[in-house]
Amino acid sequence: MKNADLINYRLINQQIAETKFKKPHEITGWLAAMQAQDFAMAKWAIGLRLPGLYDADVENAFNDGTILRTHLMRPTWHFVTPADIRWMLALTAPRVNAVSAYYYRKFELDNKVFKRANDTLTKTLQGGKQLTRTTLKSALDRAKINADGLRLGYIMMRAELDGIICSGARQGKQFTYALLDERVPPAKILDREEALSELTNRYFTSRGPATVQDFVWWSGLTMKEAKEGVASLKQHFLQQVINGQNYIFAPNVSENNSARAIQTTFLMPDYDEYGISYKNRSALFQLHDKNIPVERQGENTYYHMIVIDGLIAGTWRRTIKNHTIYC
Repeated sequence: MKNADLINYRLINQQIAETKFKKPHEITGWLAAMQAQDFAMAKWAIGLRLPGLYDADVENAFNDGTILRTHLMRPTWHFVTPADIRWMLALTAPRVNAVSAYYYRKFELDNKVFKRANDTLTKTLQGGKQLTRTTLKSALDRAKINADGLRLGYIMMRAELDGIICSGARQGKQFTYALLDERVPPAKILDREEALSELTNRYFTSRGPATVQDFVWWSGLTMKEAKEGVASLKQHFLQQVINGQNYIFAPNVSENNSARAIQTTFLMPDYDEYGISYKNRSALFQLHDKNIPVERQGENTYYHMIVIDGLIAGTWRRTIKNHTIYC
């Protein structure tokens, strides 16, 4: 397999070249999760994969709760579907909490504080309320829980990781939180082994060819967990050594696209999964800069990138003038 083949597989598997989906929750579920700390760019990332979709369509899906936004991996915000949020949190939250342990200690946040905060948030939101962070901070203040500055951010993130809260509908441009159990219908419960197998399967199906190291970076799981997940993959997954690294992928059914018009050139939204899903992003560059070590190439392939034939070819900038957008 050559680099061009690897790129072709990724464009197809990420549903960028062409797509079989029509709805925001369908593409989100296919990818398992989509990085979403920049909300506008995350909406665009869905639109990139669903031609003909409008910003308002994704906004409506978010407000209706068919896609959710919560802290899920590494840690950062991700879009995730209601069907997947609980089992993914159960799998990934322990790792996010481990990564965040230093900051929990720094801001004097222990399990006792988190329990009090979670109880306060539950009491404040129960009954289907969807409230802004400012309103919830006031509730925490009334409960004598210090929620100033970054401390509030970690309190809210921990409540998300504990499965207490998730995103609610936006109020204008303001984000809200809702109780997860009130916003998300019951779904099938997966045990740890099933969840790990499901996440590994979705990652290599939707993003392959990729390495185990790529999966570790994206998921935030340990190498031991990642290898356990890879061992659970079904036999139809293929493995091939490319440039000295072992890549895993599922054979797709759209390998010969020469007779069809497919999307290989586009402006890539910031933090898009096409760039952010891989630890080693050097495959996205046609020519390596000899002054930069190969392992460092592609470090910033998440910000204002132009993709031509699947490869990073430059950067873009948006200018708004006289109600017209120029790129």
